[in-house]
Amino acid sequence: MSERMRAGNTAPAFTLPDADGKQVSLADHAGHKVIVYFYPAALTPGCTKQACDFTDSLDFLAGHGYDVIGVSPDKPEKLAKFRDKEELKVTLLGDPDKSVLEAYGAYGEKKLYGKTVTGVIRSTVIVDEQGKVERALYNVKATGHVAKIIKDLGL
Repeated sequence: MSERMRAGNTAPAFTLPDADGKQVSLADHAGHKVIVYFYPAALTPGCTKQACDFTDSLDFLAGHGYDVIGVSPDKPEKLAKFRDKEELKVTLLGDPDKSVLEAYGAYGEKKLYGKTVTGVIRSTVIVDEQGKVERALYNVKATGHVAKIIKDLGL
């Protein structure tokens, strides 16, 4: 299992394709706070709820200086379908080889319906303007997570 991020760690750099196949890097967001959230799969109920919650809160978060990036192991074509079907406004990136998921500690063993499986660990890492991890949250719930982040950040 990969090492989990902790406050003060340097956020691992990444460049991944978005829903349109355009390369997006964490470095593109330098000088901004970034909420990077990791989710198992586009077009599934929990992940849809979470992505819709982030989309609904995007203007509020942006108003407080936060960019939002969602990362899953999906390919750009599936992300485009997800974005279009749900009218998502968050940046969705695909990590099919799971290298970024692993670098952030968001891929590994987890419990699913009482069984231990290997997969994406629903996680959120908040990166500050200097590229340092401000907070790292693992095994988060899809529902209510965005409201919890907003409350925890005191926004």
